[in-house]
Amino acid sequence: MTSSRAQTSLSQSDIAIRIEQLVKVIEQHDIPAFRFSVPRSGCERILPTRLSRYFDDIQQMIDLFDEHSQYRYSEHLQAFWEACQYIGIERSPVGPVCLNDDRTAYLDHRRSMNLLVVRIRQLTREQWYRRKRSDRRYQAGDQESRVTEYTDSVLDRYARTVVVRVNLYYLKASQARQRVEQVFDDLDRFVAERERNPIFKHETGFICAVEQGESRGYHIHAAFFFNGAQLRGDIYKASQIGELWGSVTQGRGYFDSCNQDKERYEGRLGIGVIYRNDQQVRSHVHYAMHYLVKDDQQLRLRPLGARCLRVGQPKCLRRRWLA
Repeated sequence: MTSSRAQTSLSQSDIAIRIEQLVKVIEQHDIPAFRFSVPRSGCERILPTRLSRYFDDIQQMIDLFDEHSQYRYSEHLQAFWEACQYIGIERSPVGPVCLNDDRTAYLDHRRSMNLLVVRIRQLTREQWYRRKRSDRRYQAGDQESRVTEYTDSVLDRYARTVVVRVNLYYLKASQARQRVEQVFDDLDRFVAERERNPIFKHETGFICAVEQGESRGYHIHAAFFFNGAQLRGDIYKASQIGELWGSVTQGRGYFDSCNQDKERYEGRLGIGVIYRNDQQVRSHVHYAMHYLVKDDQQLRLRPLGARCLRVGQPKCLRRRWLA
């Protein structure tokens, strides 16, 4: 492998997404990773296929699966890793290889990758793979229902509620060595601040969801609800929350305030000041909250037992806050 991309160190998030892309393409196309031809000169030629470029980072893909880390994998990552184990992938100076069917000699790297593709394709046609994909989609729908119900319960509490939406990201430099468990640790600290930081004095509820995207890597979408009789400045409040995220992550994180640019919502504005009796606007709030749990940005791998979706519990109105 001589591609310059093969020499690039990818983040854990990027590698997981690269595996997902590979498995999806294998599902869609009945072709090998590489084709071979022998012209009249007798010298074998390697012919790339639609799949070939996905193997530039194959060793990093394999290295993602650390036996010391306990993760729950998406169907794509699980199929990839089970296929690697099935054919007995091993390291070599020219790229991962495996033994032939007779177990008497090693195949070269490209023929090993062809064998890997065959096994991945077989696994994507098995019932467990289809069921896991269906379960993931069902979970996304179930989370939408849960978020809708929770949002209604919060909006019904006061005549006027202020909704603040922020996206919590990580700087590119910190993503390179970032592991998903670190994101959950940051989220735990961030949510804990809700119990003691005066920024949240009039907060009546919150929703946080850990997600993963191709351009942003691991990130968190969050919404906070505040008593509208006590709070007016939603843009300033979003800025305060975003700055707190930067502090919690010790400068590794930054934020985007949805409240700063409400014009982007084009008639479906579901943040800012929301009145309890305005049912038309409430549907817009539901739409904004559903963005937090969309299926296409769910985690490809997550620590066992980790909760990607967090919703708040009602607070005691007489609680004392730190000055």
